[in-house]
Amino acid sequence: MRWSSYSTRSEDYGSEKGGENVKTTWGERSFDALNAAFLTIFGLATLYPLLYIITLSFSTPADALAMKFYWFPLHPTLMSYEKVLAHPDLLSAYGNTLIRTGVGIAISLTMTAMIAYPLSRRTFPHRKLIMKLFVFSMLFSGGTIPMFLLVKNLGLLNTLWALVLPGAVSAFNMIVMRNFFEGIPAEIIESARIDGASEMRVLMRIVLPLSVPVMAVMALWVGVAHWNHWFDALIYTTDNRWQVLQLFLRRTVVDATVSLTPGEDINRINEEYTPESLKAATIVAVTLPILFLYPFIQRYFVKGIMLGSVKG
Repeated sequence: MRWSSYSTRSEDYGSEKGGENVKTTWGERSFDALNAAFLTIFGLATLYPLLYIITLSFSTPADALAMKFYWFPLHPTLMSYEKVLAHPDLLSAYGNTLIRTGVGIAISLTMTAMIAYPLSRRTFPHRKLIMKLFVFSMLFSGGTIPMFLLVKNLGLLNTLWALVLPGAVSAFNMIVMRNFFEGIPAEIIESARIDGASEMRVLMRIVLPLSVPVMAVMALWVGVAHWNHWFDALIYTTDNRWQVLQLFLRRTVVDATVSLTPGEDINRINEEYTPESLKAATIVAVTLPILFLYPFIQRYFVKGIMLGSVKG
């Protein structure tokens, strides 16, 4: 028995070694080379504007006004960042974005799990009809104006709830979570019911502890979405009380309705920083947190899509 198992492993190892010696065709090598060249050019084209903005944000007024591209700042300075980070609206926007992201993740995960769990049980009445309605909502929506009127009539304008409640449940996220719940063995749930556990207890004590991977992925998806959203804050808020980072960035860089140097002498501005360097520093300050976080969470995005791709 031991010899046969050893022989089998030896044959498998030999086949693996033989697989390494298989020669690729000229077409496959050409495709790999063209694919690598295309991805390299695309990556450099994507990296160039980002590197230019970072270099401009650290440049002196003379280097910024030269309008030339440098791999690194010739005379690095932090004057632009000191001015941008001292702006009270930026600090307020950071706080609003962090609050919105945290509250949005908590509400979205709670509501999505409460919907996905009953739809994952085959004994739930009208299960297929409800799923069709959710799929229909992915293809058609009421539009911006009806949603604005709904938020207004509910009295949610200029509140945090206008930023987290309208998009609290995503049909796509719910379907992914439902498919993950369906993969949990039914015997575990049935044994808990035999012991007298209610549906809420089964969800809280059995299903959710076994669903940590999909819950983590949903938290990442929702968190990144809340961090990048700005349009809902633009139409649902009319003051700066709940101004988020992306809206502050738009008003500073695109609309130029927010001044980073109110009441300052133009000569001092030209000596210490330029409007272009201030805008570049604002872009870097707003984008930096998610830019550093994204490489670590990118693999979870792919994993999250694969979690619910097997079952439909």
